Amino acid sequence: MEYMRVLQGTGGEMEIYKEIVICLEDLNQLPDRIEPIFRSAQLFNEGDLERLRFALVRVQIYTDIHSTQDMEKAQRVRYAAQVIERIIFGSLLLEVADRSAE
Repeated sequence: MEYMRVLQGTGGEMEIYKEIVICLEDLNQLPDRIEPIFRSAQLFNEGDLERLRFALVRVQIYTDIHSTQDMEKAQRVRYAAQVIERIIFGSLLLEVADRSAE
């Protein structure tokens, strides 16, 4: 998957994306890198926080679109993006409905 390109979207690269890409490529890195990612995000202004949130949303959308190619990998990447979004923002912009209630 092209994580940096997906994170950037049509905008430019943010330094924090490099740390996030490491976690997306190797989920085992997430526990060690989540705090530095969180601390970096705490220094962002409102505009940069919005860019970051939409970068994480883009990753989640990208994994949904490409989940048929490698479902297990897509689930790991989506999980990492969701954990980072929850830690920084307290919730998910794209909340998946509980399918067991249907």
